[in-house]
Amino acid sequence: MVVWIIFISIILVFLALDLGVFNKVPHVISTREASIWTGIWVSIGLLFSFVIFFIFKNNWVANPNHLAPWDASVTYVTGYLVELSLSLDNIFVISVIFSSFKIPLKFQHRVLFWGILGALFFRALMIFFGVLLIQKISWITYIFGAFLIFTALKMLFSKEEKEYDPQQSFVFKMVRKVFPITSEIKDERFFVKKKYLRVATPLFLVLIIVEFTDVLFALDSIPAILAITSDSFLVFTSNILAIMGLRSMYFFLSNMTTKFHYLKYSLVAILVFVGIKLIMTHLFHFPEWVSLSFIILSLSIGVLASLKSKQDIS
Repeated sequence: MVVWIIFISIILVFLALDLGVFNKVPHVISTREASIWTGIWVSIGLLFSFVIFFIFKNNWVANPNHLAPWDASVTYVTGYLVELSLSLDNIFVISVIFSSFKIPLKFQHRVLFWGILGALFFRALMIFFGVLLIQKISWITYIFGAFLIFTALKMLFSKEEKEYDPQQSFVFKMVRKVFPITSEIKDERFFVKKKYLRVATPLFLVLIIVEFTDVLFALDSIPAILAITSDSFLVFTSNILAIMGLRSMYFFLSNMTTKFHYLKYSLVAILVFVGIKLIMTHLFHFPEWVSLSFIILSLSIGVLASLKSKQDIS
């Protein structure tokens, strides 16, 4: 419990510094700034595997039946990469949402900041109940595994869909029924006063839609990481650190997602792999290094194939 409190406290400190110091004044996040912060968060995410090693080393010394420290570190990195890779689709959808509501670049960071806080809460709930289900109902792994494979096949065979329009979404229509909404964006406030009436700005509307979108994406990512491990601390930390890097990665990749179109097949392969792993969890145990190697190989092939395709076209 102490480790949990320390980890969550550090994350909250990072978020406070982010909004109160580094981004106190709204501004457009440059590619250079986004690149630096993406590198920082990815480095923190990967280096945290050493923290995992020492935490589990102490537990392992006290109880040899506990997960070995090296296996715990490899499992954490595997889960972290799964969450990071599955975030790519999320980045694309968030970009479409911002464009649809014409949210100025300098205010997008604030929306993503508060979106992260909501994601921390909702994902913690989903992880808690997901781990609980796996521990209490062993056959639920077959349902999770089948769902991931179904998602992968749907992604593979889906035809080119028409452009996503957030203003036609259920969330947009429901929010408009609850809150009066102004179309003006003068500053970074979520609510403003108009004729003695408190009305929501498009920033608040977008925040709700982004939050709902994250919950939908978590329906895929949570079962995917539960296929890697059912240890709640490994699931939570890898998930949260991947989300923490999502904001800077959004500004870095939002205009580049279409350039890596073969990553779609990498994600399909990863989802199928973890789905099969979940289904076979009671019959065969995949070594942690096998999962990590497969994920790294899949992502590398997707990136290289995309770059080569781009060179051939040019």
